[in-house]
Amino acid sequence: MTWDEKEEWRQKFLKVLAGFRLLDDDFMTAVFQESLECVDLVLQIILNKPNIKATKAIVQDTLKNLHGRSVRLDIHAWADGQEFNVEIQRSGKGALERRARYNSSLIDANVLLAGEDYDKLPESYVIFITETDVLGEGQPMYVVRRTIEGSGTVFGDGSHIIYVNSSMADEDSPLGRLMHDFRCTRAEDMHYEVLANRVMYFKETEEGASAMCEAMELLTDEAEKRGMERGMERGMEQGKESERIFSIRNIMANLQLTAEKAMDVLSIPKSEQARYKAML
Repeated sequence: MTWDEKEEWRQKFLKVLAGFRLLDDDFMTAVFQESLECVDLVLQIILNKPNIKATKAIVQDTLKNLHGRSVRLDIHAWADGQEFNVEIQRSGKGALERRARYNSSLIDANVLLAGEDYDKLPESYVIFITETDVLGEGQPMYVVRRTIEGSGTVFGDGSHIIYVNSSMADEDSPLGRLMHDFRCTRAEDMHYEVLANRVMYFKETEEGASAMCEAMELLTDEAEKRGMERGMERGMEQGKESERIFSIRNIMANLQLTAEKAMDVLSIPKSEQARYKAML
């Protein structure tokens, strides 16, 4: 791209950036990266443990099983001898019950060294923060534990799965205020200062906004490159159309964006967006 084209793309992206929320995967990644304070806040409120402090956190951490099948953890954290995976999911498909089981199993599989006893396994938590009520029972939070049938006694294997339904943002509770903040687009509307400051940095400072623009430009370039390759595979006549469809889908998946926002990032004219949306 020429300098003018890059500047035009940057201005369009800044408009898209203004609409990002912590429920948008890549924006959440930027906000939580290198910010243990943000991780602490989420764990403290969801677990109702005001004193818990993370000693380490990795965003977009990749774990693999023995067959090479990998999973990318949005937030992988350690605190007070426990291990945590926090997942941000806008689509119900990404938060299926067996996805929670799989994440939990991979965390466990990567803990013990050869010869170590099973009682060395730490307590583990897989926490899904979802845009909609994935489990469909109208609760703001679902705490899932294994129990013994008949007695209902908790089976103490140390694994925990929690679903947080962000659509129930009751601002009279700490959890509701946190979910309100996850759905906010403006830092000034947020309740928790530690989150508001990070959002403000990436949206309202030149340094932070430029960092987001550079990261998104790399992702967009990669999506377009892969789209071009896919288009070439399908023939020259349909190549451009295939390229754009693949790029839109790639941006939607990687950035957790709506089709409209993805097409804005790719600078697809508004007059053409309805046609491409119908083909998705």
